[in-house]
Parts: sequence; structure tokens; C-alpha cells
Amino acid sequence: MTADVTDAPAAHPERVAFLARLDAAKSAAAVAETQFRAEAAQRAEALARARAYAYRRADLMTALAGAIEGAEDAELAAAAGQVLLRTRLGWSTDSDARAEVLTRFAPVAVALFEADADATPDAALAAFEEWYEATRQSSFWYLFEHYLPDTPLVDF
Repeated sequence: MTADVTDAPAAHPERVAFLARLDAAKSAAAVAETQFRAEAAQRAEALARARAYAYRRADLMTALAGAIEGAEDAELAAAAGQVLLRTRLGWSTDSDARAEVLTRFAPVAVALFEADADATPDAALAAFEEWYEATRQSSFWYLFEHYLPDTPLVDF
């Protein structure tokens, strides 16, 4: 059981003041720890999100590089990129919003197809991500957080 400052004898005002300072210090330490833990949790969440988005970005761009390999021209590369994105996101139906995303993603596939020492797809990917964030108020990479159930493998 903890002693309250009011339990100290009134005849010792210095003792009362000393105990009051200690009590204030323990309260301040508890507040500081609580604030730190909240900030640390927010920072850890932000870092985990950044890591997840970096992995998703790298995985999708690696798959995109494979999908456009052997494309004869930029138009076919764009189409292959759109098919890949549609498949990765599990989009089996069309909507205006999805069509807009696919249209805006096509330049990323083209930039990767045409990439060379002088022109890299970095700017195209960044422009796509910025457009998505500005128009949808969330990161494009958040789309990959939906749960896709495992489909059973059937051996014949």
C-alpha cells in the first residue's frame, strides 16, 4: 500500500513538500513512459507498414518484369502489366475505378519495358503511387492487404 502525502504529519512541512515532489516525479515518470510507449507503438506500426509496402512494391515489380519479358512492343507490355495487376489484386470484375487504376498503371509497365541505363521506371512508379494516394487517400499498396483464401490444389 502506498502512502499519500496527506498521511505525513503536519508538523513537518519540509517532509510534506519532499514527499509531494516525489509523488509529482512518479506521476510525471508514468506519463512520460505512457507517452513513449504510444509513440514507440506508432513508430513501430509506421515502420512495419513501410516494410510491407517495400516488399509488395519489390514483389510486384519483379513479377511485372517477368510478365513483360518477351513482349514485342510497349503496347503489349502495358497489356501484360494490366493483366498481372488485375490477377494480383483478384479483380475478376470491372468497374470504373478499377479501369482507371489499370490505365494509370500501364505507364509503369511501359517504363519497365523501355528501361535502360538512361531511363529507369522509378519516376513512372512514383507518379503512379502519388496519383493513387492523391485520388484515393490511401496507399496503392494497401490494396494488397485483402485476404485471399488458399485455393485447394487438386491432383489428377
